[in-house]
Amino acid sequence: MQALHIHAGPKAIQHIAQNGLQPHHVGVIPAAAGGPKGLILGPLDRFIFGDWLARSDHDVHLVGASIGAWRMATACLNDPATAFIRLEHDYIRQHYELQPGQKRHSADFVSEQFGQSLQSFYGGRVHEVLGHSRYKLHIVTSRGRHLLGREHKVATPLGYLGAFLSNGVHRKAMGAWLERVVFSSANAALPFATTDYRTRQIQLSQANFNPALQASCSIPFMLRAVTGIPGAPPGAYWDGGITDYHLHLNYPAASKGLALYPHFQQSVVPGWLDKGLKWRHKATPFLDNMVLLAPNPDWVKTLPNGKLPDRHDFTRYGADLQGRVKAWSQAASSSEQLAHEWQSWLQSPDPARVLPI
Repeated sequence: MQALHIHAGPKAIQHIAQNGLQPHHVGVIPAAAGGPKGLILGPLDRFIFGDWLARSDHDVHLVGASIGAWRMATACLNDPATAFIRLEHDYIRQHYELQPGQKRHSADFVSEQFGQSLQSFYGGRVHEVLGHSRYKLHIVTSRGRHLLGREHKVATPLGYLGAFLSNGVHRKAMGAWLERVVFSSANAALPFATTDYRTRQIQLSQANFNPALQASCSIPFMLRAVTGIPGAPPGAYWDGGITDYHLHLNYPAASKGLALYPHFQQSVVPGWLDKGLKWRHKATPFLDNMVLLAPNPDWVKTLPNGKLPDRHDFTRYGADLQGRVKAWSQAASSSEQLAHEWQSWLQSPDPARVLPI
């Protein structure tokens, strides 16, 4: 069974038919939110950043939200293949033990532990990320406005209810409650147009890298919002996946090259609140220049529990840390097949294997 499905937009399909696919054809790489689902992309990340893209010397924009932001920041480290191995190891083994009588962890506790993990992972190495000679990093966060401007036990749930209802009417209307704030490498223009949604851009620095990355991973009600980010407007900053779950962004309007997207599914869902709005899961002209790599749904059924790793596994396995580690490790190991098939296709790009997005 083939594990990898290759999808592409119409412009990307035409490009492949005429030119094949070389590293210098890629201008931007998006990386979605989605928590543990991103574990199956580790082997692809190691090959793409540790080998394939290293054969070129052109600039590439890396855009990430939540776990995707962590992955793309890791790609900017020296020896990214080794760094991705550590990311996979650390992510699989994350465990926050409950105290006696405690049913769930407090958001304060999880935020503190996660912040320490980021500090340990990037400690003394932020300069590698910010100073990369070719990769331009863009960390997507969601900044609260009005009721969501600060975290509050009453105002925050009400604010997210307002965001949910507004988003149901029109995605752009959610901008009254939350705005997209992108923290970018110095002098790096955004590789996508921003007419679709309220957007700000802030320059990344040594001072704001960790807070911005933590904010991009801060799921509302599970972690605390991040506040007081140096160089950024005041307010509460949450998970970038809220505004841009799968980074369904207008790449053709701003990026000269193709968008290469290692993803864990075929559909590119705009925002987290769009998960249940199936009509927003369809392809749009925003994805016309995209090559999307996704696992074959039938292959996914061969993984432990017949699915991708996900956050529900924390509940499924409970205190059985070793059981979860075993399942997630097996899924990550099985996904080596995705990278092998991608390498094989690149050696002789066959347009007949490329499916529409």
